[in-house]
Amino acid sequence: MPAKNASVMEAMRALSGIYPRFGLRRIRVLLGRDGFEIGKERCARLWAQADLQAPKMRRRRRLANSRPRVPTPSARNVVWSYDFVFDACANGQQLKCLTVVDEYTRECLAIDVAGSIRSHRVIDILGRLISVHGAPR
Repeated sequence: MPAKNASVMEAMRALSGIYPRFGLRRIRVLLGRDGFEIGKERCARLWAQADLQAPKMRRRRRLANSRPRVPTPSARNVVWSYDFVFDACANGQQLKCLTVVDEYTRECLAIDVAGSIRSHRVIDILGRLISVHGAPR
């Protein structure tokens, strides 16, 4: 049967070269479309003899279900977030911006812009906001 299998194996190699991501089952379907009707076992045997393999599928990383999800804020003044944004002037001087945002209303509670913002300045700004709006829950 080597003469009979040679044409099938050649067609397998050609299709595998054209479609490198396709595996045995999909190549068998394409062989059927080209006129080579062969069984599953014979196709698997010829596939192994030709040393053809599809690249291994990578496993998808799943999110950890055990990690607690942060609940979305349900009202105003429940969750605040702050972030530092950096920018540069035309003369090359670096600017640092501290932004404080209420997560529920998306309202910007404070923006502080300076060349450098140290921790005591952040504490002063947050203290001022707490005195005006009250502490977030």
